[in-house]
Amino acid sequence: MIYSSLNHALRVPLAAEIHSRPFLELHAPESITHLAVYVRDDLAPGATNARLQHGLLTDLCRHFGVSAPAEEAKFFFHDFGRFRLKWESHTEFATYTFAQRHEEALPVDEAFGRVPLHQIPQQWLSALQGRLMVATHVVLDASSGAAQDFAHGLRRVFEGKLLVGSRVLHGAEIWTDFLVQSDGFSRIVVRDVGLREQQAGRLVQRMLEIETYRMMALLGLPHAQRATPVLNAIEDELAELTAAMIETDGMNGGTLHHQSAAESVQEQGLLDNITRLAARLENLAVDNNYRFSASQAYFRLVAARIEELREERIEGFPTVEEFMDRRLTPAASTCAAISSRQEALARRIAQTNDLLRTRVGIVQEQQNRQILQSMNARAAQQLQLQQAVEGLSVAAISYYMIGLLGYAAKALKAAGLPINADISTGVLVPVVAGAVWLGLRRMHKRMHAGH
Repeated sequence: MIYSSLNHALRVPLAAEIHSRPFLELHAPESITHLAVYVRDDLAPGATNARLQHGLLTDLCRHFGVSAPAEEAKFFFHDFGRFRLKWESHTEFATYTFAQRHEEALPVDEAFGRVPLHQIPQQWLSALQGRLMVATHVVLDASSGAAQDFAHGLRRVFEGKLLVGSRVLHGAEIWTDFLVQSDGFSRIVVRDVGLREQQAGRLVQRMLEIETYRMMALLGLPHAQRATPVLNAIEDELAELTAAMIETDGMNGGTLHHQSAAESVQEQGLLDNITRLAARLENLAVDNNYRFSASQAYFRLVAARIEELREERIEGFPTVEEFMDRRLTPAASTCAAISSRQEALARRIAQTNDLLRTRVGIVQEQQNRQILQSMNARAAQQLQLQQAVEGLSVAAISYYMIGLLGYAAKALKAAGLPINADISTGVLVPVVAGAVWLGLRRMHKRMHAGH
């Protein structure tokens, strides 16, 4: 149709973007295995997260004889028969969600023993060594009964002492302890007690996103812990440098007019030290800024996903929101505090650096002024000397010229002309002296005009 030619080049891709990551269709009873693979630490020069993640997906598809998606794909879904796979590629990680339906309802503990992880080739799992950021089993259960009785039966499923549970979406219950169990996987139980169509898939997806984003957000905490002693050391050194500046200022009476050469060298040393502090802090910021920014974004995503659950309290059990407020919020606050402290310290160093540079600049200007004043005094002395030399030059030149003219007058007298050589010489003295003086003045004027 003609209307398709009217589209902007990005209209169709952008319109399809919001539909590119659909939820899994889940119906109880069902078991899910969720893996989040983080390969940022393994990136070689020239490699990208997307390329490495696509390579892992391609290896898995090749094992089952399935065609992998194109390298630029961000989402992939396939039904392998015994299980279904939903793969998503994100900026820093990729998620693999394997779902397996059960023909009949199973007790929760048995359902965790029949998760789709057992359908995944061990060789492929071995390739994920050191890369798994999240590994979670989810059981979608449809049993009936009171929530308190159901929770009591979950004690043999979860190894943690604190069980988190709540009613969500007005038709389900969620149960977890947010702990990594002895098998290396965390566990979540989603109990369907009246969910509408496709709500189960959305709910499971929300819980998996909370778990994934929670772990990704916590990646900033080790950076904050490592940065703390470095920031402490930089702050101590900055305080020492500031005290040294005050001491230097007190030694010269609070003025910079009579600063000695030794004090000037000392301030140059302080300036070099502050420059090195700024370089150390900048290096720390390069290492941490991206991680802190990413962590704050993940913290916000966790809060948004929890809000979407619309939790209702089950008496005797903390909700997911309460658990995260108590356990995750301090980590978020630590990362935010270290990030703010890092920025504030950078501003303090910059202000101290500017202040010291200003002091050094003022001293240099005053030293230059003293040099110029000395040069002006020397120029005045040279001018006086030059004027004295000019007076002697007029006398000397006049003397020689008068001598030559005297010899000429004697020669003319000897030739018979009626000339008194002595009188002629005496008359020529002021005339010659004046002419020489005027000539020298004219020559100086031409020289100055040329410059």
